[in-house]
Order: sequence, then C-alpha cells, then structure tokens
Amino acid sequence: MSDTVEKVPTAEASSSSVEASITGENTEPTTTTEKTKWGDVEDDDEEESDAVSELKYLSIKDEEKPESILDEPEDSNIKAVTSGDTPYTSASRFEDLNLSPELMKGLYVEMKFEKPSKIQAISLPMIITPPHKHLIAQAHNGSGKTTCFVLGMLSRVDPSLRQPQALCICPTRELANQNMEVLQKMGKFTGITAEVAVPESNQGVTTARRAPVSAQVVIGTPGTLKKWMAFKKLGLNHLKILVFDEADHMLATDGFRDDSLRIMKDIERVNPNYQVLLFSATFNETVKDFVQRTVKSPNQLFVKREDLALDSVKQYKVVCPKEQDKIEVIKDQIMELGDIGQTIIFVKTKVSASKVHKALAEMGYDVTSVHGSMSQEDRDKIVKEFKDCLTQVLIATDVLARGFDQQRVNLVVNYNMPTKYETGEPDYEVYLHRVGRAGRFGRKGAVFNLLLENGNDKEVMEKIERYFGAQVKEIKSWNTEEEYKSALKEAGLLDE
Repeated sequence: MSDTVEKVPTAEASSSSVEASITGENTEPTTTTEKTKWGDVEDDDEEESDAVSELKYLSIKDEEKPESILDEPEDSNIKAVTSGDTPYTSASRFEDLNLSPELMKGLYVEMKFEKPSKIQAISLPMIITPPHKHLIAQAHNGSGKTTCFVLGMLSRVDPSLRQPQALCICPTRELANQNMEVLQKMGKFTGITAEVAVPESNQGVTTARRAPVSAQVVIGTPGTLKKWMAFKKLGLNHLKILVFDEADHMLATDGFRDDSLRIMKDIERVNPNYQVLLFSATFNETVKDFVQRTVKSPNQLFVKREDLALDSVKQYKVVCPKEQDKIEVIKDQIMELGDIGQTIIFVKTKVSASKVHKALAEMGYDVTSVHGSMSQEDRDKIVKEFKDCLTQVLIATDVLARGFDQQRVNLVVNYNMPTKYETGEPDYEVYLHRVGRAGRFGRKGAVFNLLLENGNDKEVMEKIERYFGAQVKEIKSWNTEEEYKSALKEAGLLDE
C-alpha cells in the first residue's frame, strides 16, 4: 500500500438536503427537524474594489467594555476599518443590537451567552446596521466568529417570507453541518426555517426532481449549491446576505475560488443589492488582495499576523531520530501522563494514521481515525462519536483542520507538519487552523510538533516560527518524561 498524501477536498458527490423547520405553536415557536445528515465535499485519493473611500478607525478599549464571556487572548487587537459615513458603536451587550425577543431568548436560553466576545462586539453592529455594507472579518480561532455570521443571517431574515434570504457557503460538509447545528439552536424560537445543502453518498431524489427550496436560510458546500442553482431549485431573488465561512479557502486559487465567483455572479444577475460577509481566522496577502478587489468598499476587521497565535495554547517542538520514535513519544510520553482531555493527532497520510491508530488502540485508548478514503457514513459516525465524547483520541488529516469545533480538545499533536502539496513549503494557514483546534474559546491547550531529525521538518518549523514571529519551545530530549510533564504543567493540563 502506498503512503498516499491527501489533499483538502475539492470535489463533491451527489447532493442531499436536510431542512430544519422552526415552526410556531401557541405563543412560543419550537424546533422540529428531520434527522440531520452530515455532508461534505468528497476527498480525492491524493493530498489534496476599489480603494476604501473614507477610512475611519473603530476600536474597543478593554477598560471601557466588560470582560467578554469568551476568555480571549489579551493581545487580541482587532483593527477595524470602515468605509463610508455610517457610524458604528461597539456592542458591549447583546441588548445594544436591537434584536428580536425570539433571537435574544435563543442567545441567552439556548446558547447560554452572557456578553458578546470582542469580535462579536465590533462586527455585529457592522453586519446588522443599514445600509448593510459588506464585511471582511478575520479573528482568532475560537473567538466566536460563527456566532457573528449566524446571528447576522438570522437577524436579516423576514420570518413571514417563505423564500431563501440568507446563504452560507462552507468548504466541507462537516463545517456546513456544524454551522447548521448552531443556527438551529440560536434560532430555535424564531420560526425561521433552514436547510443544509451537502453531498450524499446515496442518490436519493435527484436534483432535477427535488422540490424548490423554501427554507429561509441555506447552508451548504459550493458544488451542491451550484447544482441547485443550475436546476433552478434555489431562488435568489429575495437573498439579502451571503456568507463565506473559511473565506480564505473559499476564495483561494487552490480552493473554491471559481465556484465562489460563479455563485456570486449568479446572485448579482437577479439581485445586486445583497450583503457579503467573509469570515476566517487566516487571510494570506494574495487572497486578501483578491477579496478587496472583488467585494466593493467593504468594512474590514483584521488581526496582525504576529497576534494570531493563541497565547492560551502552549506550543512545543520535539526532534525525533526516526519515524517510529514519533509514535513512542505519543504513546509513552504524552498520552501516559494523565487525563488531559480529548486529543486530535494530525497526519498527512492514511498510512501514518493507521500506524498511530494501531499503537494507541493496543494500549487501550478509545481512538478513531478520519481520512478521505472512508465512506461518508463512517466519517459521520466517527466525528459524531468524538463530538459526543465517546472517544478520546481522533487521528485526522487536514479535512478537520478548519472550523472543527470541539471545546473539550486540550491537546493537538502534529505528527506530520503541514506543507503544501505542490512545493513542500510550510502551509502557514493550515498550521494556524490546526493549533486552533486546541484551547477553544480561550481554554488551556497544548500543541506538540513532532519533527524528524533528518529531512525538512526542522526547516518547516523554523519558517513557521519566523512567519508568525513566535518562538516554539523545544523539548530537548525526545524520550525524557520529565520534560513532557513540565510542558503539560506549563500549559495548565497537569497539576503542579
């Protein structure tokens, strides 16, 4: 069996949809949904504007705003640049946003929020205040970006109009489903209907024969959405808001740029006055430049590159003499030191996933693996088990690096460093997204980067450190337990 490298998915299988209908009964609407199915673009076998007219700066001073419910990094300096003359006031409370009582109930009762996070406090007034200008928003992993665009979509929908009014495009079926779950929960009392548009392994009803979409919010992957539009099943005349989640990948040349642009052009033909929101933890300069030329006169929120790394997550590097030593580090050093919560181990190949899985399973760990060669049903089952905390360790390729939200993940291990398939150069954005799987919402976390002594791993790590302006602490001796204990104590994952 060859050690085949996997690409981040770029193609979709046949589509399926799940509608989440939020209907009213008596005076209080409740949610009724069909069984939710997971969807995703299908993995390949291989690894896969104008200038802003008038600039005004908006900032939130910590001493003037109560501490957010999310424990964000102290250096979470978000620079906001607004276009046009619309004044925006940051929202220190959700009450400042003039939301409907039904949405407020969803935020407090279902989501159990207390106050907006920093990114929410700045971005939500920009999203919901007329004239509803476009927004490009970048912020830390785990800072509450999903709430920004989900709440933005729900706040723009007219519940009495049974037509699609909000559309969210995601790179993977896991992320589309995850966003749908958040929307269903937040919008539970609103009566707003939603439908997920993702590929499905079994054909079911063909796109040509399916009924036109009547759901008011649609969340899906680009290929399925394009197909629905081509068959005139997804009406665009009443669309008010278009969201790109993980927008850097959606608009990258090696991502979904062509599909995304086609969808935008299809919308503009029938409805030019819609709002575009682009959210991601990372925007490289090429994508940022392209977005600013494509989306006219947007408001912008950006974090400096050196401020992106989460201080709540401690990062370490371990130089191992040979490949087998990486497995020894995981099973004999890191995993044996105590109950450190759930762990995600990122690998580049299916063979590496199999090796690590076998070693940990033999030690009695509840471990599962996710990669592109698995059936969609198996991937669905494994991801759900991990999110339900039925398994402790998840071994994954980069299909789960972006947006996968599991708050109990405290530890990430980079068994293989993320590199670009074509050049072997570091993939800085993927590295940041991997790190962001640990320490969600400001919780404690640790990342161990396992580097081979021979090869280019050490060079890749050095380039990543230079890129983010950060120094990753080295575990000096790869097989000394005390150093790992000290690292995990420093990360807050072991008691002193």
